[in-house]
Amino acid sequence: MIRMLKVAKDSAVKARTQAINQLRAVLMRADPTLRDALAGLGPTTLIRTCADLPEDEHRTIDDAARTVLRMLARRILALTEEARAHERTLAAIITERAPRLLQRHGIGPDTAAALLITAGDNPDRLRSEAAFAALCGVNPIEASSGKTVRHRLYRGGDRRSNSALYTIVLTRLGRDARTRAYAERRTTEGKSKKEIIRCLKRYVAREVFPIIIEALSPADTSSAAA
Repeated sequence: MIRMLKVAKDSAVKARTQAINQLRAVLMRADPTLRDALAGLGPTTLIRTCADLPEDEHRTIDDAARTVLRMLARRILALTEEARAHERTLAAIITERAPRLLQRHGIGPDTAAALLITAGDNPDRLRSEAAFAALCGVNPIEASSGKTVRHRLYRGGDRRSNSALYTIVLTRLGRDARTRAYAERRTTEGKSKKEIIRCLKRYVAREVFPIIIEALSPADTSSAAA
Protein backbone atom coordinates (compact mmCIF):
# COMPACT_ATOMS: atom_id res chain seq x y z
CA MET A 1 0.00 0.00 0.00
CA ILE A 2 2.78 2.42 0.90
CA ARG A 3 4.49 1.72 -2.41
CA MET A 4 1.34 2.38 -4.44
CA LEU A 5 0.65 5.66 -2.67
CA LYS A 6 4.28 6.77 -3.02
CA VAL A 7 4.24 6.00 -6.75
CA ALA A 8 0.96 7.88 -7.17
CA LYS A 9 2.24 10.91 -5.26
CA ASP A 10 5.55 10.99 -7.15
CA SER A 11 3.64 10.74 -10.45
CA ALA A 12 1.40 13.67 -9.49
CA VAL A 13 4.40 15.77 -8.45
CA LYS A 14 6.24 14.98 -11.70
CA ALA A 15 3.19 15.85 -13.81
CA ARG A 16 2.73 19.07 -11.82
CA THR A 17 6.34 20.09 -12.50
CA GLN A 18 5.87 19.43 -16.21
CA ALA A 19 2.67 21.50 -16.26
CA ILE A 20 4.41 24.39 -14.46
CA ASN A 21 7.23 24.34 -17.02
CA GLN A 22 4.68 24.33 -19.85
CA LEU A 23 2.79 27.25 -18.31
CA ARG A 24 6.00 29.28 -18.07
CA ALA A 25 6.88 28.47 -21.68
CA VAL A 26 3.46 29.58 -22.92
CA LEU A 27 3.65 32.74 -20.81
CA MET A 28 7.00 33.69 -22.33
CA ARG A 29 5.40 33.61 -25.78
CA ALA A 30 2.17 35.31 -24.78
CA ASP A 31 1.10 38.82 -25.72
CA PRO A 32 3.30 41.42 -23.98
CA THR A 33 0.24 43.02 -22.40
CA LEU A 34 -0.81 39.74 -20.78
CA ARG A 35 2.77 38.91 -19.85
CA ASP A 36 3.25 42.31 -18.18
CA ALA A 37 -0.04 41.95 -16.31
CA LEU A 38 1.19 38.68 -14.78
CA ALA A 39 4.76 39.82 -14.17
CA GLY A 40 5.94 40.01 -10.57
CA LEU A 41 3.37 37.57 -9.21
CA GLY A 42 4.53 34.82 -6.88
CA PRO A 43 4.21 31.20 -8.10
CA THR A 44 0.98 30.47 -6.22
CA THR A 45 -0.66 33.79 -7.11
CA LEU A 46 0.41 33.39 -10.75
CA ILE A 47 -1.15 29.95 -11.03
CA ARG A 48 -4.41 31.02 -9.37
CA THR A 49 -4.59 34.14 -11.54
CA CYS A 50 -4.08 32.09 -14.69
CA ALA A 51 -6.73 29.62 -13.53
CA ASP A 52 -9.21 32.51 -13.33
CA LEU A 53 -8.47 33.94 -16.78
CA PRO A 54 -11.73 34.52 -18.70
CA GLU A 55 -12.79 32.19 -21.49
CA ASP A 56 -12.34 33.61 -24.99
CA GLU A 57 -13.76 32.74 -28.39
CA HIS A 58 -10.38 31.57 -29.74
CA ARG A 59 -10.32 34.15 -32.52
CA THR A 60 -6.68 35.10 -32.04
CA ILE A 61 -3.41 33.57 -30.90
CA ASP A 62 -3.71 35.60 -27.68
CA ASP A 63 -7.11 34.02 -27.00
CA ALA A 64 -5.56 30.59 -27.46
CA ALA A 65 -2.69 31.50 -25.10
CA ARG A 66 -5.16 32.54 -22.39
CA THR A 67 -7.06 29.29 -22.82
CA VAL A 68 -3.89 27.19 -22.55
CA LEU A 69 -2.70 29.15 -19.52
CA ARG A 70 -6.07 28.70 -17.82
CA MET A 71 -6.19 24.95 -18.50
CA LEU A 72 -2.57 24.39 -17.43
CA ALA A 73 -3.11 26.38 -14.22
CA ARG A 74 -6.21 24.36 -13.36
CA ARG A 75 -4.29 21.15 -14.04
CA ILE A 76 -1.51 22.33 -11.70
CA LEU A 77 -4.00 23.07 -8.93
CA ALA A 78 -5.65 19.67 -9.36
CA LEU A 79 -2.31 17.85 -9.31
CA THR A 80 -1.23 19.82 -6.25
CA GLU A 81 -4.33 18.69 -4.36
CA GLU A 82 -3.85 15.11 -5.59
CA ALA A 83 -0.26 15.03 -4.31
CA ARG A 84 -1.34 16.46 -0.96
CA ALA A 85 -4.11 13.88 -0.65
CA HIS A 86 -1.65 11.05 -1.27
CA GLU A 87 0.76 12.53 1.27
CA ARG A 88 -1.98 12.79 3.90
CA THR A 89 -2.88 9.14 3.35
CA LEU A 90 0.78 8.13 3.51
CA ALA A 91 1.19 10.05 6.76
CA ALA A 92 -1.84 8.34 8.27
CA ILE A 93 -0.63 4.85 7.32
CA ILE A 94 2.94 5.43 8.49
CA THR A 95 1.68 7.02 11.73
CA GLU A 96 -0.25 3.82 12.38
CA ARG A 97 2.51 1.43 11.36
CA ALA A 98 5.71 3.28 12.32
CA PRO A 99 4.82 6.31 14.46
CA ARG A 100 8.32 6.57 15.93
CA LEU A 101 9.76 7.07 12.45
CA LEU A 102 7.79 10.26 11.86
CA GLN A 103 8.76 11.51 15.31
CA ARG A 104 12.43 11.64 14.36
CA HIS A 105 13.70 15.07 13.40
CA GLY A 106 13.68 15.76 9.66
CA ILE A 107 11.70 12.65 8.67
CA GLY A 108 8.40 13.21 6.87
CA PRO A 109 5.95 10.91 5.09
CA ASP A 110 7.95 10.95 1.84
CA THR A 111 11.32 9.98 3.32
CA ALA A 112 9.75 7.53 5.77
CA ALA A 113 7.91 5.82 2.91
CA ALA A 114 11.10 5.51 0.87
CA LEU A 115 12.96 3.86 3.77
CA LEU A 116 10.09 1.47 4.53
CA ILE A 117 9.73 0.47 0.89
CA THR A 118 13.45 -0.25 0.57
CA ALA A 119 13.40 -2.31 3.77
CA GLY A 120 10.24 -4.16 2.71
CA ASP A 121 11.78 -4.98 -0.66
CA ASN A 122 14.90 -6.47 0.95
CA PRO A 123 13.95 -8.32 4.16
CA ASP A 124 16.87 -10.71 3.71
CA ARG A 125 19.29 -7.76 3.92
CA LEU A 126 18.09 -6.47 7.30
CA ARG A 127 20.28 -8.80 9.35
CA SER A 128 22.01 -5.94 11.16
CA GLU A 129 22.30 -2.18 11.32
CA ALA A 130 25.48 -2.34 9.20
CA ALA A 131 23.69 -4.46 6.58
CA PHE A 132 20.88 -1.89 6.42
CA ALA A 133 23.45 0.88 5.96
CA ALA A 134 24.99 -1.05 3.08
CA LEU A 135 21.51 -1.54 1.58
CA CYS A 136 21.02 2.24 1.67
CA GLY A 137 24.49 2.84 0.24
CA VAL A 138 25.79 4.71 3.29
CA ASN A 139 28.37 2.26 4.58
CA PRO A 140 31.88 3.77 4.50
CA ILE A 141 34.37 2.34 2.02
CA GLU A 142 38.11 2.76 2.60
CA ALA A 143 39.51 5.30 0.13
CA SER A 144 42.75 6.33 1.82
CA SER A 145 45.79 7.25 -0.21
CA GLY A 146 49.30 7.75 1.16
CA LYS A 147 49.07 9.77 4.35
CA THR A 148 45.49 10.83 3.63
CA VAL A 149 42.93 8.79 5.55
CA ARG A 150 39.41 9.07 4.15
CA HIS A 151 36.34 7.04 3.29
CA ARG A 152 33.69 7.22 0.61
CA LEU A 153 30.16 5.89 0.35
CA TYR A 154 29.28 2.59 -1.24
CA ARG A 155 27.85 3.43 -4.66
CA GLY A 156 25.85 0.24 -5.11
CA GLY A 157 23.12 0.95 -2.56
CA ASP A 158 19.45 1.67 -3.13
CA ARG A 159 19.19 5.16 -4.60
CA ARG A 160 15.68 5.73 -3.25
CA SER A 161 16.65 5.25 0.40
CA ASN A 162 20.01 6.98 -0.12
CA SER A 163 18.18 10.03 -1.42
CA ALA A 164 15.81 9.90 1.56
CA LEU A 165 18.73 9.87 4.01
CA TYR A 166 20.34 12.77 2.13
CA THR A 167 17.11 14.79 2.43
CA ILE A 168 16.88 14.04 6.15
CA VAL A 169 20.47 15.15 6.70
CA LEU A 170 20.00 18.41 4.78
CA THR A 171 16.87 19.16 6.81
CA ARG A 172 18.73 18.58 10.06
CA LEU A 173 21.68 20.68 8.94
CA GLY A 174 19.28 23.54 8.39
CA ARG A 175 17.09 23.20 11.46
CA ASP A 176 18.67 20.97 14.10
CA ALA A 177 21.11 22.63 16.53
CA ARG A 178 22.91 19.38 17.43
CA THR A 179 23.47 18.49 13.78
CA ARG A 180 24.80 21.97 13.01
CA ALA A 181 27.12 21.80 16.02
CA TYR A 182 28.42 18.42 14.84
CA ALA A 183 29.03 19.79 11.34
CA GLU A 184 30.90 22.80 12.72
CA ARG A 185 33.08 20.59 14.91
CA ARG A 186 33.96 18.25 12.05
CA THR A 187 34.68 21.23 9.80
CA THR A 188 37.27 22.51 12.28
CA GLU A 189 38.81 19.03 12.17
CA GLY A 190 39.35 19.44 8.45
CA LYS A 191 36.42 17.40 7.13
CA SER A 192 34.78 18.54 3.91
CA LYS A 193 31.03 19.11 3.66
CA LYS A 194 30.72 16.00 1.52
CA GLU A 195 32.47 13.89 4.16
CA ILE A 196 30.33 15.36 6.93
CA ILE A 197 27.14 14.54 5.05
CA ARG A 198 28.43 11.01 4.48
CA CYS A 199 28.93 10.55 8.22
CA LEU A 200 25.55 12.02 9.04
CA LYS A 201 23.77 9.75 6.57
CA ARG A 202 25.41 6.78 8.28
CA TYR A 203 24.27 8.04 11.69
CA VAL A 204 20.68 8.45 10.47
CA ALA A 205 20.70 4.91 9.06
CA ARG A 206 21.83 3.63 12.48
CA GLU A 207 19.13 5.69 14.19
CA VAL A 208 16.19 4.52 12.07
CA PHE A 209 17.18 0.86 11.72
CA PRO A 210 15.62 -0.40 14.99
CA ILE A 211 12.46 1.62 14.30
CA ILE A 212 12.11 0.06 10.85
CA ILE A 213 12.75 -3.42 12.20
CA GLU A 214 10.05 -2.85 14.80
CA ALA A 215 7.63 -1.58 12.16
CA LEU A 216 8.28 -4.43 9.72
CA SER A 217 7.16 -7.50 11.57
CA PRO A 218 7.23 -10.72 9.48
CA ALA A 219 3.55 -10.28 8.72
CA ASP A 220 4.06 -6.72 7.50
CA THR A 221 7.24 -7.10 5.44
CA SER A 222 5.50 -7.87 2.17
CA SER A 223 2.66 -5.39 2.65
CA ALA A 224 5.01 -2.47 3.28
CA ALA A 225 6.35 -2.75 -0.22
CA ALA A 226 2.97 -3.44 -1.81
